[in-house]
Amino acid sequence: MPFEIGRGLFKYDFTDHHAILGVPVDADVKSVRKRYLKIARNLHPDSCRAASEVEKKQANELLSKLVNPAYEQLSKDNRDYAISLKLMGKRLAGEKSKISVASEAAKQLTRAGAGLENAYKNSVQSLGSKQYASVGEALEKIAEISELNLVYLMLKDGKIRPGTDNGGVKPSKEKDTKPEEDTVIQKGPDPKEMLAKRVAAYIRRAEGYIAKNNFAKAVLELRDALKLDQKNSNCHSLLGVAYLKQKQAAMAKVHFNKALQLNPKDERALKGKKFLEQMAAKSGGAQPTTSSGSSGKSSGNQDKSGGGLFGMFGGKKK
Repeated sequence: MPFEIGRGLFKYDFTDHHAILGVPVDADVKSVRKRYLKIARNLHPDSCRAASEVEKKQANELLSKLVNPAYEQLSKDNRDYAISLKLMGKRLAGEKSKISVASEAAKQLTRAGAGLENAYKNSVQSLGSKQYASVGEALEKIAEISELNLVYLMLKDGKIRPGTDNGGVKPSKEKDTKPEEDTVIQKGPDPKEMLAKRVAAYIRRAEGYIAKNNFAKAVLELRDALKLDQKNSNCHSLLGVAYLKQKQAAMAKVHFNKALQLNPKDERALKGKKFLEQMAAKSGGAQPTTSSGSSGKSSGNQDKSGGGLFGMFGGKKK
């Protein structure tokens, strides 16, 4: 069962754990646990009331691949995820003129005005109550709740007045907030600077894992970084190296090419692409499937050290 959700916060390559569990973005740990236990009873193979074995299998996949990971993230004090939500709200507020929503519930929420909080929570509760009643409609309900989360974060963090056209929003001509609230926002940290620091931290950890030959963890760190900044060429090129170290040449090629699209002068991506082309040439033009080759020649020994590939991890430019 494919889990492709292209609406709401998911559209921004952000895994909306709150939407998966059907809880508001400010839900506490106790509420999250209560909601999770209810969903788990509905989806678990031992208690699922699905009509067919196929539906039971789909329910179990929803539980293991979506619901359980979401609960794991929200059942603890995950400061990184909370910061990501805040940054997402700032980003959405800045892009409000380009944002539209499809569900009627989300469109109505843009017109909630002063009743935003109650309208949002009531809508989430209403959709959540029937979210997993039908396994086949679960992803659609998750998408609808994620659109509610998108609108709520945009209005709450953007301090803007809801619009009325196509579910979008328009900037207020007058300030809707109290002076002291505006002052707090102006004195707060720059969201772009915070984002850059968080991405840099992910990259540093990934470089550390690569140096220790722990490429799988490096990939996880870099994928999390790309959820925050999809246009970071440094992250893409380093991810290419991590995949190449794991002998996943096809994935490495994708990220080297992406890095070069974003920054044609990315040295690491240029070297990575050249390396792959050389391997392809040596294998008769076929796509290389490993980073070390099978010939045993000197070129095949370049990838045996934890940080020696292309000489990229010796303090050079990131």
